[in-house]
Amino acid sequence: MKGQPVSAAQAKKKHRPGVPTREDVLAFIAENPGLAGKRELARAFGVKGHDRVVLKQLLRDMAADGLLEKRRKRLTRPEDLPSVCVLQVYGRDEDGELLAVPKRWDEKEKGPPPVVLLPSAGGKKRRGAEPGVSDQVLARVERLGDHKLARYRGRVIKVLEKRQTAALGVVEKGTHGFRVLPVDRRQSEMLLDRDDAEKVQPGDLIAVEQLERRPHGLARVKLVERVGSLRDEKAISLIAIHRHQIPHRFGPASIDAANALQPIDLKGRTDWRDRPLITIDPPDAKDHDDAVQAEPDPDPNNPGGHIVRVAIADVAAYVRPGTAFDREALERGNSVYFPDHVVPMLPEHISNDLCSLRPDEDRPALAVEMVFDKHGIKQRHRFYRVAMRSHARLSYAAAQAAIDGHPDEQTEDLLETVLQPLWDAYKSLAEARNKRSPLDLDLPERKIALTPEGTVDRIVTPPRLDAHRLIEEFMIQANVAAAETLEEARSPVIYRVHDAPSLEKLDALRTFLSSLDLSFPKQGAMRPSHFNGILTKVRDSDQEEAVNEIVLRSQSQAEYNPANIGHFGLNLRRYAHFTSPIRRYADLIVHRALISALNLGRDGLPPEAERQFATIATDISAAERRAMAAERETVDRLIAGWLADRVGATFEGRISGVTTAGLFIRLKDSGADGFVPISSLGAEYFIYEEHYHRLVGEKTGATFRIGHPVEVRLVDALPLAGALRFEIVSEAPERTRGARPKPARRPERRGRKRS
Repeated sequence: MKGQPVSAAQAKKKHRPGVPTREDVLAFIAENPGLAGKRELARAFGVKGHDRVVLKQLLRDMAADGLLEKRRKRLTRPEDLPSVCVLQVYGRDEDGELLAVPKRWDEKEKGPPPVVLLPSAGGKKRRGAEPGVSDQVLARVERLGDHKLARYRGRVIKVLEKRQTAALGVVEKGTHGFRVLPVDRRQSEMLLDRDDAEKVQPGDLIAVEQLERRPHGLARVKLVERVGSLRDEKAISLIAIHRHQIPHRFGPASIDAANALQPIDLKGRTDWRDRPLITIDPPDAKDHDDAVQAEPDPDPNNPGGHIVRVAIADVAAYVRPGTAFDREALERGNSVYFPDHVVPMLPEHISNDLCSLRPDEDRPALAVEMVFDKHGIKQRHRFYRVAMRSHARLSYAAAQAAIDGHPDEQTEDLLETVLQPLWDAYKSLAEARNKRSPLDLDLPERKIALTPEGTVDRIVTPPRLDAHRLIEEFMIQANVAAAETLEEARSPVIYRVHDAPSLEKLDALRTFLSSLDLSFPKQGAMRPSHFNGILTKVRDSDQEEAVNEIVLRSQSQAEYNPANIGHFGLNLRRYAHFTSPIRRYADLIVHRALISALNLGRDGLPPEAERQFATIATDISAAERRAMAAERETVDRLIAGWLADRVGATFEGRISGVTTAGLFIRLKDSGADGFVPISSLGAEYFIYEEHYHRLVGEKTGATFRIGHPVEVRLVDALPLAGALRFEIVSEAPERTRGARPKPARRPERRGRKRS
């Protein structure tokens, strides 16, 4: 057992005798990794008698707050690796030794995963197979002193899985043949086998597999597939598609079956072709699957009320259960939207032709008619299977300009008869929405404009217009009506659910807000209005962006589920996606469920469908997360390529995240994200205060907190990896007062010195 930390002993004198503080406990655990338990703490701090009960409760509270974890009767910090863990081998260092990272690691919460060095056996025989790159191993780990990359040393106990996963890289001409530069920055360069040299050219994006394992030098690989070329317009999104294994090519059976489809007969449908339904979408939208129309309610019993109609492309009329393209749509789960192109859920003949609500063309639709009173409270609704004809296709900007008094040639004819009734109805619905008080986060969404060659032209933040809010609120009301109808019919439903924040996340948020002198309720049922109150207080202040970001992180992740727990963010008791069946499989299932429940045709849910709902909900939730990750990585790569020729330039930004490894920075103008390693912050030792989202200098109190404005210099840009590395060139934004105890041996994971 190692000795008691000096810093903990000094801090103990300032608090209740015999009972350590939270800082004392964390310092002791850092000094004694894998050895600190409740008994060891009590012995080190001289805790006796009733104080043992107080210590026990302290440890429970710290575990509930996410500061401690208990592993085999030993206490550890969440950012520490357990003494035995599963590792994923990803490459080698310059000496040829294997490098690995933990298989399970929350990079968003904890920052980059710690690297583990796996030294060779040194001539000794090892039981079982020898580990190599891409393998999964079970290893015993311990902290490592001095190494350029690794923080831990590991000893392989067992090779769990020998993987032959294809790696993705770009071909580059070398002195001894073609090298492959990996897309994953954690992998090492590879040497392409000579037999494949004639099949590729420099700049090609290829998938490779390792041929042999070498103790030293570059690994030799063989060509698996030529994915594309960096000269192609879609090259950057192809990297994300292959990394996340997103299905992006339809099989011949699906293409043939889709191309054979003809427009369906609209006979027997409710005729809405004379109703002035219009579509309002982004200017570059290719599929138009929702149309809207509103008018005053003529019922004298509903003075000032409105009738709102939402018509959605009837995808279920063309995509029948069990067909080839239905199976592929389920596998995809949703469309994936990259800046340079779209990977659609359905073949183009369906999504961009048969089911696109183009102006002046007859189309089948599944529609809902909703009646609201003058305060925006829904009185009743009814679903129809209709024949419709869109009377106009407008962009958000054009519709808003017309309402603001600047109509163009197209919108001038629609202003009084179509657009003004829509805005009148929206004003009533907005009143009800404000009373409902859904979570009102203000996180501007940036959009990348590309050149014809597929490179970044500029990054813009489109304005948030009432036209956007109008369509959003109409779609929400239609989704609620779908869920209510299916519940009333006792039909199976796949809901869109959003759970309330966990107690641990609420405690972390409360601690962070307290550092800004903002209070947050501690008791009672949590509602979105509690968060909105905090967001209102910081509006237009220096803390606005940081508080919005932390409030977002405190929320649970929305998902699909056949069990209804409500939607916390929207403050709705029941909610199901209905309005985008062209791009979301969940909406297609809701369409089929409505058709079956309301006897609107024979193309509804098959009899056995309900038994598969739990599996389908899990799969499409995973597909949604996969798409989000791929879209985000593609944006990062495009921006890194855009900034690659500006290395050395300085930028204004804000700290968007704080981890034990350093700071995440978001640039002010472009929204580009990058990283500042903690080793570049200065010569002193920095302490990571997780719940306050800040790093604090031990001697000077120099503080870097999430939300702080900083000036940074771009040090490195890796377009293939989508990574930017910065260094801070401005002074620390603030100083935290108060002396800090100095640990006898500084914990490596809680801060670093400049080497």
